[in-house]
Amino acid sequence: MGRNWYLLWSGSAISALGDGIFLAALPLLAATLTQDPKLIAGVSFFGSLPWLLASLPAGTAADRYDSRRLLLAALWIQCALMAVLAAFHSAHIAFLYGMAFLIGTAENVPRAVGQPLIKATVENHLLERANGRLFASQAVALQFVGPPLGGLLFAIAVPAPFWVNALTFATAALLVTRMRTSRQPRPAKPKVVEGLRWLMKHKALRTVTVVSATTNLCIAMTMATLVLFAQQRLGLTNAGFGAFLATLACGGVAGGLLAERMLARYRHTVAVTVVLIPLMWLGIATLARDLPTVAVFAVVSSFCTAVWGVATAALRQRAVPTNLLGRVSSAQTLITWGVQPVGALLGGLVADHFGLLAPWFVAVGLRTAVGVVSLKPLRDHFTGAALNVHLAASPEQDAAVTLPEESR
Repeated sequence: MGRNWYLLWSGSAISALGDGIFLAALPLLAATLTQDPKLIAGVSFFGSLPWLLASLPAGTAADRYDSRRLLLAALWIQCALMAVLAAFHSAHIAFLYGMAFLIGTAENVPRAVGQPLIKATVENHLLERANGRLFASQAVALQFVGPPLGGLLFAIAVPAPFWVNALTFATAALLVTRMRTSRQPRPAKPKVVEGLRWLMKHKALRTVTVVSATTNLCIAMTMATLVLFAQQRLGLTNAGFGAFLATLACGGVAGGLLAERMLARYRHTVAVTVVLIPLMWLGIATLARDLPTVAVFAVVSSFCTAVWGVATAALRQRAVPTNLLGRVSSAQTLITWGVQPVGALLGGLVADHFGLLAPWFVAVGLRTAVGVVSLKPLRDHFTGAALNVHLAASPEQDAAVTLPEESR
């Protein structure tokens, strides 16, 4: 892993810090404007709606244009949007919806170009290590450092977290500017639907996508009113809410750093993560009444999520041809992240009618059902005979893709 990788890694970590600050500050800002669960859930809805609308166009752009330049443009746009939000933070909640939508739209580009850039800057046999480090650093910045800092800055001055967030995006852009990547041959007019069609024909990635989409739907349900859950059930202050979000990072950091070793050593690692995640959510719903108890379940859940992410990211990067990686990754994003606005709406409605614990119970039931159905296919793909075979890249085009070690 050379200079380009470390610049990309550093820029990603710094922008993730800004995202973590934003993660805590945005719902706190919404809570100053209204205490209605449906209206607060609307912030999550409009923030996640662009994953449904802009994912495929972003992936097409990533396969057609220079990934580094696209990333730079997105970072500077996010910087400008954060500055606008900081300047007009006291506006109506409808303004907050609009800003959440624009910021979410801009976020599609870094996610789309990230996969091609990682593949271009990291040798194939080091993908697990690179993805593990990336997950760990993002967990530290996005969940451990960012949210408490966002809550603290919000307590000091309402616009402060958004100004700091703008600064993180500017710093990340300056780091990416120093990257030097070679130009890759790209299709003149890549078709938007090709990535989605390829994904649907690849059995392993299709199964992974279904499980990830269900997980994200359930997380969106619980996150939509999480600030009210923290304030009313756990009795947390604004700064305490940031600390609450930070507990999620502890397991994510450990999972990212240990994933490479665990996936190589233990055959059923991926299947175990599928089982444990909804069990941890059930613990939060039934037993958690204070921050320490929540932390225990959240750490295990985030650890499993990080290991799952490392395994599935490496599978995707190896399986997908380079000239399709942007579109296939974005097709996955369309499905796995596009369900979030639905989850946010459901979370707000369920919490409003049945209480703040109800979204957690619904999430546990749904995620458990999908996990049970997907468990056998996942074991087949990540263990046993799948370890020594080559996956077909698509029915029309074979790509020699060996799943390394025991649990890829």
